Amino acid sequence: MLEQKLDNLIKKTDLSVSDQQKSQLIALVNLLHKWNKAYNLTSVRNPEDMLVKHILDSIVVSPYLQGQRFIDVGTGPGLPGLPLAIMNPDKEFVLLDSLGKRIRFIRQVLLELGIKNVTPVQSRVEEFHDEAGFDGVLSRAFASLHDMLKWCPHLPAKQGVFIALKGLLPDEEIASLPDGFELVATHKLTVPELEGQRHLVLIKKV
Repeated sequence: MLEQKLDNLIKKTDLSVSDQQKSQLIALVNLLHKWNKAYNLTSVRNPEDMLVKHILDSIVVSPYLQGQRFIDVGTGPGLPGLPLAIMNPDKEFVLLDSLGKRIRFIRQVLLELGIKNVTPVQSRVEEFHDEAGFDGVLSRAFASLHDMLKWCPHLPAKQGVFIALKGLLPDEEIASLPDGFELVATHKLTVPELEGQRHLVLIKKV
């Protein structure tokens, strides 16, 4: 049972997740599993693995979201943006991806799960502009910090930060940040049952 599995995973964290949020997270996994057969949205095939590698791996970032407006660049099938939007119904999320099938999937999720705080956008990141800017620019899929900062410097608001989800702490990348950017903090994340390390790297423009 996915519900039991999700409950057990959440108990191993400090997160508080309501029953409604749990059912939305389960529904997201079920939709991802269903669409994956036709659209190949993720290499993770097993719904129980999705709970660990996609849901928990995303929602452990939730306590580090400071502010109101966030953009998830290269969101793929909505990761980490959709789970974080479910966890933070009072915050706004833009989910950006250049592939139409991913954005179509996200729209379907929003419709079926009744999620109101997400705007899906199909665009290349360097072509997307937002007047107000974002409190946090999330990225889970970018190859390197350097690439993220190169493609997204126009996205954060004045006080906004880049929030990069990483595996091993990328010490070399942090040591060679481009001019005009500085490290704010790094956080080691604990994702129950996930093999390998997870880190969050926060960077701001100076």
